[in-house]
Amino acid sequence: MKTSWMKRQQMLGYVFIGPNMIGVLLFFILPAMYSFYLMFTDYKFMKPNPRFIGLANIQRMLGDEVFYIALKNTLIFLLSVPVSIGLAFVVAVILNRSVHLKKLLRALYFMPYITSGVAVAFVWMLLFQPTNGPINGLLRSIGIAHPPGWLATTETSMFAIDIIWIWFMLGYNMIIYLAALQEISGELLEAAKIDGARTWQTIRNVVWPLVSPTTFLLLVTGLIMTIKQFGIIQAITQGGPGNSTTVLSLFIYQNAFRYYEMGYASAISWALFLVILIFTVIQWIGQKRWVHY
Repeated sequence: MKTSWMKRQQMLGYVFIGPNMIGVLLFFILPAMYSFYLMFTDYKFMKPNPRFIGLANIQRMLGDEVFYIALKNTLIFLLSVPVSIGLAFVVAVILNRSVHLKKLLRALYFMPYITSGVAVAFVWMLLFQPTNGPINGLLRSIGIAHPPGWLATTETSMFAIDIIWIWFMLGYNMIIYLAALQEISGELLEAAKIDGARTWQTIRNVVWPLVSPTTFLLLVTGLIMTIKQFGIIQAITQGGPGNSTTVLSLFIYQNAFRYYEMGYASAISWALFLVILIFTVIQWIGQKRWVHY
């Protein structure tokens, strides 16, 4: 009887996970396998019969100057992740205390994350407008005669994108940290206070280690989301000026849907997969030293 009941439970579990697994198979695993095949072909939309060309796409990618520019820009883009996480932790600690209108402030911080990416792009394009934008207007009013060109120059455009992404992800990271902070036992904080620990010492030696699993989660998911992100960049700069904001995900999109070179785009996609894998493995190995469960 018990064995029959366990089999029914297993079947019920398969019924619940079945639709999701079918979706993963149809929209993730099979396309990934197909893109791996396309990587070794010269497939284009205008050329329906792909021809096997071996490692030609990989050789082309390794000799493509724009690929290395996109890789460098991707690494610069990743700098926004730890900055956003650090700021989110500070904001979460503040809003976890007795602050006036803290519920409203939490909602305001989280609102950008649920706002349309096109709306975000439009607003920041206005804010970063180099001649009449409010940010440069403020900088001029405090004595900076030649403020940065932000999105309009190759030297500052990628860092302007970083600022936008930090602002965009701050609310999400803050909400996750708030959930973790509210799980910390008040007895531990009270014990630290009795032992004479100051506020910053309690945060550093008690609070920060206790939320380290949350930090690890945000770091892993944040890096993956950032590496794959291209929507906001496409809406704001389309990779310009002069490829200065072209990241790997946008480079894949351009080759696949602007130039219709699916074989070459597939090779870049697998290079992007290797970047994600390398960063994930590094984090997984490194977390043993600083994550406390």
